[in-house]
Amino acid sequence: MKFITEPLNSSHYRKEFTCGKIILDNYLKNQVSQDIKRKLSACFVLLSDNQVVIGYYTLSNASIQRQILPTEIIKKLPPSYANLPATLLGRLAVDKNYFGKKLGELLLIDALKRSYLVSIESIASMAIIVDPIDDDAANFYKKYGFIELTDSKKMFLPMQTIASLFKDLPL
Repeated sequence: MKFITEPLNSSHYRKEFTCGKIILDNYLKNQVSQDIKRKLSACFVLLSDNQVVIGYYTLSNASIQRQILPTEIIKKLPPSYANLPATLLGRLAVDKNYFGKKLGELLLIDALKRSYLVSIESIASMAIIVDPIDDDAANFYKKYGFIELTDSKKMFLPMQTIASLFKDLPL
C-alpha cells in the first residue's frame, strides 16, 4: 500500500477515523477545519490510496520559556531571550486499523522534517515541543529522544538534534 502525506483538505475522508483517544478522534472530525481557517494550526494527513485519513498531525508556532529548558541548553543561548521560538507538534494519531505498521513513526519523521525545513528556509524555531496526552504518548516521544521540560508535562527536541537526522538527506 502506498501512503501519501499532505495538508488536510475537504476531499479527504475522515468520518471513520478512530485511534482510541476520543479527544484526538473528535479533533480530526469536528474541530481541525476551524483551527485551520483561524490559522491556529496546520494539519497534515497520511492517506490511503483512496483518500481515507489513516493518520494525522498538527503543527503551529509556539514559544518556550527559557527557564524551563535544561541548563546545558540555556548556556548556549543569548540571555536576552526570555521566550524562544519553537514549533508545537500539537497532535499526532494513527487510525486503529493501522496500528503496528510504524505509521506513528512515519508521521513523526514527516513532522520533524517539515518543521526543520521551515526553520532553515523561513521561520526560525529552536525546538519541537510536544505536550503528550498520556503516558503512552510520553513514552513514544521519549523513544525518539524528546526531553522532558522542568515544571511541565511538555517535552522538546532541539532543532539542532533534528538537523543531524536530515544532514545527509536530499531535502
